[in-house]
Amino acid sequence: MNRPAQPTAARPTQLHTLAQVIRYHGRTRPTASVMRFEGRSHTYGEWDEESNRIAQGLLAEGVVATERVAFLAHNTPEYFPLLFGAAKINAVTLAVNWRLAPLEMQYILDHAEVGVLVIGPEFLGHLAQMDLPHLRKVLVIGPIDQAQGHDTLQEWMSRFPATDPGVESTLDDVCYQLYTSGTTGLPKGVDVSNRALVQQMVNRCEVWQFDADSVNLVCLPLFHIAGSGWAVAGMWCGADSVLLRDIDPAQMIEVIASEGVTNAIMVPAVIQMLLNHTGAATADFSSFRNIVYGAAPITEDVLVRAMETFGCDFVAGYGLTEHATATYLPREDHDPGGPRAHLLRSVGKPVPEVEIKIVDTATLDELPDGEVGEVWLRGPQVMTGYAKRPEDTAAALPGDGWLRTGDAGYLEEGYLFLKDRVKDMIISGGENVYPAEVENALMPHPEILDVAVIGIPDDKWGETVKAIVVARPGTDPDPSEIIDFCRSRLAHFKCPTSVDFLDVLPRNPSGKVLKTELREPYWAGLQRRIH
Repeated sequence: MNRPAQPTAARPTQLHTLAQVIRYHGRTRPTASVMRFEGRSHTYGEWDEESNRIAQGLLAEGVVATERVAFLAHNTPEYFPLLFGAAKINAVTLAVNWRLAPLEMQYILDHAEVGVLVIGPEFLGHLAQMDLPHLRKVLVIGPIDQAQGHDTLQEWMSRFPATDPGVESTLDDVCYQLYTSGTTGLPKGVDVSNRALVQQMVNRCEVWQFDADSVNLVCLPLFHIAGSGWAVAGMWCGADSVLLRDIDPAQMIEVIASEGVTNAIMVPAVIQMLLNHTGAATADFSSFRNIVYGAAPITEDVLVRAMETFGCDFVAGYGLTEHATATYLPREDHDPGGPRAHLLRSVGKPVPEVEIKIVDTATLDELPDGEVGEVWLRGPQVMTGYAKRPEDTAAALPGDGWLRTGDAGYLEEGYLFLKDRVKDMIISGGENVYPAEVENALMPHPEILDVAVIGIPDDKWGETVKAIVVARPGTDPDPSEIIDFCRSRLAHFKCPTSVDFLDVLPRNPSGKVLKTELREPYWAGLQRRIH
């Protein structure tokens, strides 16, 4: 085990904003390791100083409170000093999904009016294809010979003093923005406040068994709340983290043993990748305390294998970008084959301070236990709203603190069971895919008359995308060519992996495609349709 000594720290229950997390630990435990990445250990004190320099640099670049500062790169430690530096001037960090196509990235950066962009050199080619009228400064992560004429982040940062600007933010100030695909095909910027991101750590860290002695594996993409938000949760507790650039099962197995990883969050697809790797059978997973999983379905078979292989506690979680973890299925409810085994089909019970109700979408009346309706959530983690989308915000936040999730489910004995998605969203390998966006990309194909996109079960990814196509008369479309056509327009993870054909799509009298009917043959016999 290759772990630096960690100065002890009490649970910092009074940390309520993102900036306070690094200020507190940077002051009280400056030599404690905050993150290890590819052979180098970073300390809380170093990141406190670096985030001060970044804050001063952003001010010099004209960044003002609430302005969005963007990050576009694979997982790399530089993201976090930027996150904390922006928070120290009450600016907002936006991590862009690097899997998107350049035009999709352009929409997000332009919509957010990003003026300063920190970018990995591997994405400078994408940047060259974008038209970004608001962008005034590009900072490249890495050496000067890869910067293509731009300043490097490290050299730029060194020009400014390591003096905390002393700006304080409130619980309700937005500190974090994530873009999620919209049902209309346009991404929506989810505004997350300090209250939603940080204050809820008090209860979550106890559920997740985090403390200052934890070694936290951060392997999911930082543009996801389950990646960067999970890392911040560990930092709130004063934990050390191990960051991986990408998901690589062989590297994960090696790192878990060599770095003494105690805590991790994984989507079921990643768990399955680890279980199926040849090194898993002989690997040393003895350091694990707790694995949190969610974001997609997991079969009981995979879960049982994981519990046997990793030999630690498991906690399920249900949440969404608009509301981080809302429920948890605790370790004591993971009882395959026992009297409580039916609870494994649930996503657990509400975390402290979160309320759940099931609502009839037609009448908006609350439904009793056992009846299926739309899942509504209320608690401190609810998003502030969708940036520049007042109508979408009003639809999602109907009032009195409630959030409409778009998921359908029911309550039983205080546990939430999910049945289907009101909004038809597909979750493939933890990535959200909205059918409307894919359908919009496919419809210009000259041989497609009509198309509907659905999610079908997949052993590896939980769900995968299928296109149901009605061909134009006199044509005979090639499924592989249709997939390639879509891939030229959208990120690959959003594109169909298979294509079926029908003479006509089933529709209701108002013209809406009956996707439940389309999905049914593929999901027949499966009890648990989403997670």
